[in-house]
Amino acid sequence: MKKSLLLLLLITSCSFISCFEDQDDKFTPASISDINNFIWRGLNFFYVYKGDTAELADDAFASESAYNEFLDSYATPELLFDYLKAPQDRFSIIVDDYIELENALAGITLSNGMEYGLVYYPNNGTNVFGYVRYVLPNSDASSKGLERGLIFNTVDGQQLNENNFSSLLSADTYRIGLATFDGETVEPTGESIELTKEEYQENPIYQTQTFTINGQKIGYLMYNAFTNEYDIDLNNVFGQFKSDGITDLVLDLRYNGGGSVKTATYLASMITGQNTGQVFYSELWNDDRQAEYAEDGLFVNSIAGGGPGINSLNLSKVYVLTSARTASASELVINGLNPYIEVIQIGTNTTGKFQASFLLYDAPAPNFSRSQANPNHRYAMLPLVFKTANAAGYTDYNDGLVPAIEITEDYSNLGSIGDPTEPLLAAAIAEITGLPAPIRRSRDPLKLLSDSKAAQLGNQIMYIEK
Repeated sequence: MKKSLLLLLLITSCSFISCFEDQDDKFTPASISDINNFIWRGLNFFYVYKGDTAELADDAFASESAYNEFLDSYATPELLFDYLKAPQDRFSIIVDDYIELENALAGITLSNGMEYGLVYYPNNGTNVFGYVRYVLPNSDASSKGLERGLIFNTVDGQQLNENNFSSLLSADTYRIGLATFDGETVEPTGESIELTKEEYQENPIYQTQTFTINGQKIGYLMYNAFTNEYDIDLNNVFGQFKSDGITDLVLDLRYNGGGSVKTATYLASMITGQNTGQVFYSELWNDDRQAEYAEDGLFVNSIAGGGPGINSLNLSKVYVLTSARTASASELVINGLNPYIEVIQIGTNTTGKFQASFLLYDAPAPNFSRSQANPNHRYAMLPLVFKTANAAGYTDYNDGLVPAIEITEDYSNLGSIGDPTEPLLAAAIAEITGLPAPIRRSRDPLKLLSDSKAAQLGNQIMYIEK
């Protein structure tokens, strides 16, 4: 087994929230050289693409002075981190405040409750408009009556474009200018709504339903993040599906950027049940770590730590709704299930994130643990530490996982989440029942620029914890 002391994300003696409350805000700042030394040590030990960066080799420097000179040549930890990352690495991150990152991984962020996407105008210029994907319950956006499909094109009176969207939408309070979109033209309505962010913990289980259509029981779950604090709740959803007697499942991961590998394992085991003990995924570490640390992730029949038995549906087929936002742990579920059951993917290509990470703090190797972290700074890293492959050995899907049925969301007519006529869900229901799907208008897909999750720490991260 891997050394359990190694892969620490959650510290058993301190929850995310209590850590936040107990952390002393006053400390003597560490030097840039000290932080840079931590970055090199962590990447040299665990980075999956270590072999692609010459300066991370064990013998890269002829002397300690040469090593120190290299570290001192980078004025900030971020510059060194970016230099040491391999060209193919789109996902490793470094943060200067690990408390904020820990909270983000637990689903705790500043949010006004409006989850949106940003797309370019049809004329291919630099202007963009926003569309509401969904609204978080008990948030400022929900209290202001925002709904899926709402269009906005200005913030605080400024037209959104590819250069200003990040700064405008990062403010704690801003006013969106509403508009309409008919598939060709964005027209302001003259109305506006002010939104304010506050600390919010998102429940990733956004909607569950059981439909009876054409005599068939169909379960529907919109699941928006693999947040392990909600594993029991997720298991309860599948318990309800079992009680309802569903024979088919539509798993909506179109906005799910990933999260916990352990939670992904639970979800895959809830969908199946007949594969307990078989390989869900394999790990591919760097050459120095592979022999000691790699192990297979297996389908399970209970939640760890004395948790309940998994409520398994024993399905031989599942329908998964995806988009370009679908990433990491979401892709792990699709890829990991593929060798065992039929996975009907509906939507668009996923992100292409098959690597896992865990938090490295500035502490001695091999632990890099929170409990031993340097008290003089709060830098931490989430580097890619291993690639995942399914039981058939499939990995490196850099361009994402390709749907069997390709459907792009129509921003002029998104439909309502959980409504059987919503285009992606309707396509899945048609596949299940044999009934005809609603006719969709054919449009050239608009180019997606960003979304509300992109600026959050831990965006599209697939992490492990032991």
